[in-house]
Amino acid sequence: MNIKHLTLFLILVSSLFLVSCTDSKDTKTTTSKVFIGGTQGAVTKFEAFGVTENNIYTVYDTEEFPLEVTLTNKGEYDLKAGDVEVSLLGPSKKEFSGISSWKLKNKAKIDKVSKLLTTGGEETVTFAKKAKHTGDVTGLQQRTWFANADYNYETYLIIPEVCLKEDLTDKRVCKVSEKKTFHVSGAPVTVSSVEQSTAGKGIMALKIKIADKAAGKVTKQGSDFGTREELTYSIDDSDWECKSGGRVNEAKLIKDQAELLCKLKKSLTKDTLSTRQLKITFKYTYRSLIQEKLGIKESTK
Repeated sequence: MNIKHLTLFLILVSSLFLVSCTDSKDTKTTTSKVFIGGTQGAVTKFEAFGVTENNIYTVYDTEEFPLEVTLTNKGEYDLKAGDVEVSLLGPSKKEFSGISSWKLKNKAKIDKVSKLLTTGGEETVTFAKKAKHTGDVTGLQQRTWFANADYNYETYLIIPEVCLKEDLTDKRVCKVSEKKTFHVSGAPVTVSSVEQSTAGKGIMALKIKIADKAAGKVTKQGSDFGTREELTYSIDDSDWECKSGGRVNEAKLIKDQAELLCKLKKSLTKDTLSTRQLKITFKYTYRSLIQEKLGIKESTK
């Protein structure tokens, strides 16, 4: 093979390689997941009180400062107006002036995370533009501000292929007793596993494990926070019934975890052999707590 032919051969091979790589990349980028996922909901953060000294926001005792909390929706459920209630805790109300309210709600919808909004929507809740310490300060005084956020949220679980098989000896189409592929939306309460089995002849069953992964607290929507952490859920097929700890459509989290058992209410008819998708929606109110120190310096008299 002469130099000219060798050069043409190398160009042809390189072109084929480039086309192959381009096709592979395009195929990968067009593959989409059902959910983005994640284990966060409404993330809260104090905005800066003042300048930072020794890693602590610091102001003079005669100085006014802003008191604001930014809410960012890092999960996959849209927060409606009024869904989030933020409460200021920590310092005595007598020590500070200029604070319009110590408890406020979001005024507008805060969009969920999406492919178009990868960082999630946000809103800043303003408690004060010109807050001020009212007491006497000698030297340097520190106060720790807390922001308690309670918000309604939902988690969505999709199980794409639940096996419906009346005759378990039939090896076609699908398997009954196995761990199932599932998709779960980004939220503080998430799903860790889904496993299918049987609970009698022709009775399909699903064992679903859920967990609170965001280190907050959970309660049923419309209920107060107490010592018990509970939530509600629903399945999109009336042929199924789900229980946790013997209770239908309610679950109590113990050490941040719970297990659901979903079963068909009636046996499958003879020769049933198919797959179907199931969706479960979990509803709850979530509570998170953040803190930030504020240093207050004595001004020169």
